[in-house]
Formats: sequence, structure tokens, C-alpha cells
Amino acid sequence: MRRREFNILFASAALTAPLAAYAQQRPMPVVGFLDSAAGTAAKLIEFYEGLKIEGYVRNQNLAAEYHSAQGDYSRLPALAADLINRQVSLVAAIGIPAALAAKNATSAIPIVFAVESDPVRLGLIGSLDKPGGNMTGVADMAVGREQKRLQLLHELLPIATVLALLVNPDNPAAETQTRDALAAAHAIGVELKVIRASAESDFEAAFVELAQAHAGGLAIGDDELFISAGAHLAALAARHTTPAIFQGRDFAVAGGLTSYGSNLMETYHQAGAYSGLILKGAAPAGLPVYQSTRIEFIVNLRSAMAFGIAVPSAWLGQANEVIK
Repeated sequence: MRRREFNILFASAALTAPLAAYAQQRPMPVVGFLDSAAGTAAKLIEFYEGLKIEGYVRNQNLAAEYHSAQGDYSRLPALAADLINRQVSLVAAIGIPAALAAKNATSAIPIVFAVESDPVRLGLIGSLDKPGGNMTGVADMAVGREQKRLQLLHELLPIATVLALLVNPDNPAAETQTRDALAAAHAIGVELKVIRASAESDFEAAFVELAQAHAGGLAIGDDELFISAGAHLAALAARHTTPAIFQGRDFAVAGGLTSYGSNLMETYHQAGAYSGLILKGAAPAGLPVYQSTRIEFIVNLRSAMAFGIAVPSAWLGQANEVIK
């Protein structure tokens, strides 16, 4: 080998050896998971399955820090700050309260949110197409959910003159949910009783208040606390003989009468996929918000029979799933 060729090879080896060593020593990325309420195994599984689409597998080439407020939204600012102090690579914020806490905690670390309302109206981002800043994610953009749920209750309970709406006053979207539901109740000619619960320990008192108001049925507003406690709410509705409608298939599977809302597992899955894209180098500022608009309508016929309610035949044709 000639001297010039040897020198080139030696210089190349000297440059690549430190780079290879750095690649081996470089720590794996860390996702900081900030959950507004108690996490469920299904939620996390779908999120990690979304990450796998982009080649990230937990405990192989990805680490995770999981923080949950357990439905106590006042804890979220401190939990978000802790994730930032741990210098995570990305924050995945589940629910409106978590997304707002993450936004207030950092403008540098990327944030992927999963929220049940318009993120522009919430002040999270400037535009759905070009979010700008360090945030993007998945948003349930289906309009008229509160109105539709009350309409479905009215179809099921045509003689009921009073219906109820359960909201979490700690959720920034509660005011909008209440306003939309009041307008819907006025349109169908029923009185609406608004009942509030900000912790799972408030649920029993909420159902007692509902009974005192002589409400014929209950619509449950979108909220991460309520989603995490869907089985509890379904059990209370059955014990208090209260026909209820809520978001998400899990509520109907747990014994709730019916559910009408977006596919929550799809939302978490897509949030995971977006997180993977950003870890691979995509900038949140230019990654359009994924808009979830697909609605699922689930009917539990067993619960209807227990309530002594005849489900309209039209429902069976419209439902995405009928639980018998």
C-alpha cells in the first residue's frame, strides 16, 4: 500500500472510531408520559404500539417515565416540572389538563398531546395545520357530541322531562360542554340539571343529587377522570337505575347503557406514532394536528333489559356494536 493511501485510511479510522464509540454510549431517548388521570393498561399498550410504527420499542431503544395525576389536576404542574427536570426527550400529555400543564412547563422540549377538544381554542397551538412552537398531537374534533348524547337519551326516554349532565369543573372544557348541552336540552324541550364531580370520591354524591333532581337519564361529559373511572360510573348508574351515555366503548362494555364518542384507543395509538416521528427528527411546529373525527356508537342490550328499556330498532341499525 502506498504511503498516501495508508495516511487516508488511518485518518478515516481515527475519525470514525470516536463517532462509533459515541453512538454506542449515547443514551436512549426518554418519553415522559404525563397523564391527567389514572392510566390503564390498554391506554399505554396502544401508545407504545404507535411508537413501534416508527421503530421505537420500550426497554430496547426507548425508555419511559410515567407520571399520573390520578385525577387530581392540581398535581399536574409539579409532575410536568419533574419530567422537565429529568430532561426527557419528549412529553406525551394525555388530556386537556395535562397538555396545559406541559405547555406551561416548557417551550423547548417537544410535546405531543391527546385532547378531547379543539387545541387552538384551548390555546395550546396557533393552527391545526402548522402548530408552531413545540407542540402538536391528536385532537378529537368531532362536533356536537354533547348535543347528540342528549338527543339519544331523549329518543330512549321520550317521557323524561329532566336530563342530567355530569362535568368535571376542573377541566377547562367543562364550560363549553355545559353551554353546548344546555343549548341541546333547550332544543329538544327538556330541563337539564348540571352536576359536577372533580374526584372519584364525588361520584356517589353526584348520583344522589341526580336522583333528587328526578333526572330520567345522564349524559357524562368528556374528561380523563371519567374515562379512567368508566367502570365505576357504569356500576353506579346500574345501582341507581340511571340510564347513562358516555364516551368510549369501555363504558358500554363495563355495563353502561350506551356510548357515543371517538375511538379512544385510536387516539392513544396515533399519539404514540406522532411521538415516534418527533423522536426521529420531525419538528412539532410543522407536524399538523391529527384530527380524530370518527365516532363510535355502542349499545349494551343487556343493560337496557336490566333497566326495562326498549331500545329503538333504529339504534340497532345505526350502532357500530351491539352488546348482547
